[in-house]
Amino acid sequence: MEAGSIKRRLEATGLRCTAQRHAVMAFLTEHPSHHPTAAEIFEAVNRADPRSSRATTYNNLRDLVQAGLVREVAIEGRAARFDAKGIRHHHFVCDRCGKVEDMQWFEAPKPAPGFLGKRVLRECELILRGLCTKCAPRRSSREGS
Repeated sequence: MEAGSIKRRLEATGLRCTAQRHAVMAFLTEHPSHHPTAAEIFEAVNRADPRSSRATTYNNLRDLVQAGLVREVAIEGRAARFDAKGIRHHHFVCDRCGKVEDMQWFEAPKPAPGFLGKRVLRECELILRGLCTKCAPRRSSREGS
């Protein structure tokens, strides 16, 4: 994504386009299937601009998530991963290695009317969990014969 596009997306949500915020968005959009942790994003942004602080990077991630530009993928027992929102998709999280993979979007069932009480549903996405193709046990060709 080009610099002007990132600036327009930030400003459309009411966020200023600071150098650090732009760097975080640029890193996420340039690595769409990586799903980095906040620490990995900080390291990458800090390599490019050593003036960026850890707190600024984390605060920018929080602001980008709240603005709806970035999705935080919570993983039990592990650091959260981040993903620039672009094409709608779900996620698959490997229980063994923690890898986060994009999964093709499909409409998730919405809760029945009244189920949420007075809550207001913003969106419904799925996080599928299991073993990725590298961690799943491989079946020998003799099994099942």
